[in-house]
Amino acid sequence: MRPEILNPLFAEAEALKGVGPGIAKSLARLDLTRAIDLAYHLPTGTIDRVRAPAASSALLGRIVVLDVTPVDVRAGAGKAPLRIYARDGDDNTLTLTFFNNPAWAKKQLPLHEPRTIVGKLDSWGSEWQIVHPEVLEPGKVGDVPLREPVYGLTEGISNKRMRELALTALERAPELPEWIEPSQLARDHWPAWRAALAETHSDPGATNAHKRLAYDEIFANQLALLLLRQVARRKKGLPLQGDGRLSNKLQLPYRLTGAQQRVIGEIRGDMAQDKPMLRLLQGDVGSGKTLVALLSMLEAVEAGAQAAMLAPTEILARQHFATLQRQCEAIGVRIAILTGREKGRARESVLMGLADGSIDILVGTHAIFQQHVAYQKLGLIVIDEQHRFGVSQRLLLSEKAERPPHLLAMTATPIPRTLTLTHYGEMDVSRIDEMPPGRTPVETLVISDAKLGEMVDGLARHISNEGQAFWVCPLVEESEAIDAAAAEDRAAILRQRFGDNRVGLVHGRMKGPEKDAVMTSFASGELAVLVATTVIEVGVDVPNATLMIVEGAERFGLAQLHQLRGRVGRGAGASRCILLRGQNLSETGRARLALMRETNDGFRIAEEDLRLRGPGEILGTRQSGEQNFRVASPEDVAELAPIAQGDARLLLDRDGGLASERGQAARLCLYLFERDAAVGLLRSG
Repeated sequence: MRPEILNPLFAEAEALKGVGPGIAKSLARLDLTRAIDLAYHLPTGTIDRVRAPAASSALLGRIVVLDVTPVDVRAGAGKAPLRIYARDGDDNTLTLTFFNNPAWAKKQLPLHEPRTIVGKLDSWGSEWQIVHPEVLEPGKVGDVPLREPVYGLTEGISNKRMRELALTALERAPELPEWIEPSQLARDHWPAWRAALAETHSDPGATNAHKRLAYDEIFANQLALLLLRQVARRKKGLPLQGDGRLSNKLQLPYRLTGAQQRVIGEIRGDMAQDKPMLRLLQGDVGSGKTLVALLSMLEAVEAGAQAAMLAPTEILARQHFATLQRQCEAIGVRIAILTGREKGRARESVLMGLADGSIDILVGTHAIFQQHVAYQKLGLIVIDEQHRFGVSQRLLLSEKAERPPHLLAMTATPIPRTLTLTHYGEMDVSRIDEMPPGRTPVETLVISDAKLGEMVDGLARHISNEGQAFWVCPLVEESEAIDAAAAEDRAAILRQRFGDNRVGLVHGRMKGPEKDAVMTSFASGELAVLVATTVIEVGVDVPNATLMIVEGAERFGLAQLHQLRGRVGRGAGASRCILLRGQNLSETGRARLALMRETNDGFRIAEEDLRLRGPGEILGTRQSGEQNFRVASPEDVAELAPIAQGDARLLLDRDGGLASERGQAARLCLYLFERDAAVGLLRSG
């Protein structure tokens, strides 16, 4: 239950003076539904105005406040603008131009009556001009601030109104006890929390105030993650130590790389402890994470426990099952799959096998942790493509075991160090930074979509030589329906050229069985071309597919392009990724695609993607439920996350229950940034 001192901040927006249903609806479009949302709706910049006696060349391009007297008015014919000519204090002539609402302009600026106007001074030919100036009411000149903070707006709310609402919300913010060490505040010249919030609303350029607010939410993030780790590690786990009788029988496709051997050693060391493993395994596309996962699961099975592997999609789950089944059956390990598609007797058979221990390894989607799924002795959970699941979902499977199982989370999305801290700070991190032998780098080309016809001709030559190809359609907008329609159109065009029985189509709006049937046809070689949306970004493994065409490549994030490129280059043949770009490419767009062309290093690409697009896009936070930071920019995170993690770790080392005066203040910080679950962990742990 939230402390009473914070209740005024968490009141609904309609509790604020002047906020009725209409305004509340407008605010909701910006996700400003409570007082605290408005208090943290900080200005994005400022408008600077200049009070001047007259126009001058030195003021061109500036927003000026001028006293003028209208002397003439000319209405253009048809749709031509209305022009009102006025004199300023130096008897200069200004043209005040209005492209709409001429009746209002004439009423506001009657001839020969002095008025004060506000607007951007430009030149038009040899004349001074202001387009659509604001006309002040007599006696209201003093109400115009020369420096005005600018807020993010939506239809129905002016900047002035938004500022009034933000300051009204700020009035509800109490003075809170300090969770930052006084010495740190003094060293960095940071104001107190409420003062920092007020200062940022007054001066968006107040660096120290901004840094303080950015630190606060990063600190809350780090403290919550460390509390999660503290509680998870406090529970008695199940030590698991294999004897090699199964893993030694595996027919490995290649000798383990040094990186794989190092990572397996780290995992085995964790699993041998009676504290549950919490480890994140990062590895670029094709680095051999699945083999590491299999060896880890065999370690659990050798020790008499069961293992479960969770995948975000049915396609990926079935692919993992097919890959692992061949290896497991050869060494006598019993493996099963469970997704939403398993029904009736098939499902009951799996549930019985899990309960009586006759199934050693289970692969599946979220169905594997549903209520009726019971394990005899679950010892290890492997979560693939971890970024598709939120922080709160990482330990859901733990409830399926009498003692907390070990957890290995894997991701093929290279994650910059700062995001690893802020999203996986409770986990130990292993990285596979070496590729298996025989993996030939994929050649990447950037080609203008003006050569689309030539591209289709090249595709024809490719499939005539028994090759297979992916054709990924552009992101139209954040709409599965519209993106699916674009894919359907491209598939129809390619089918006209190559035939219906040679071109397959998959997109996010298709049902699982329908998608799987197409994927199976493509994997078997029956289909030569697979047209798709980004549903194939992760987990599709067709070694014979050696050509990837990405249409509208400039619309994709770098990390996403890297994942798509990773769908080819999985077999012995040389592979190529062609990025089709639009005609009007910005300099930034050119630089991004050039980076894709020059490197296959996913970690370098991820760092650049973070700089250009922010963390939400890289980690899929809209899907996973992760919370984006309100104030902290990627640059702030890079600078402050290591500091905040160190501070949070030190606080918990000294005061693990957050019972001291500063610990109680830190609890308020957690509540303030809605890390209530972390406070609940303190109670339950």
